[in-house]
Amino acid sequence: MSEELNMSVSPVCVKGGKKYAYIMFSDNVRSAEGIIPDCRIISSNGFLESEVAQLEAYMKRCLPELKRIAAKQNAFNAMKKERPN
Repeated sequence: MSEELNMSVSPVCVKGGKKYAYIMFSDNVRSAEGIIPDCRIISSNGFLESEVAQLEAYMKRCLPELKRIAAKQNAFNAMKKERPN
């Protein structure tokens, strides 16, 4: 992966008593969506299998920090940022 990737982290979601968050990776032409704490890519567009494996390894390695980021996210503030003034 030589191109710079952007990463965003969703707020913590809860379904069936299980907490999870989505991690989005993208550059100008590719995108991938992962889920934590499973640390797996659930959809990918344009990434090679080896790159997907690298993204999953990154999520595993950085899981504690990704959880902290997700816990600090606020869905309502995120929506406000997306809305034009």
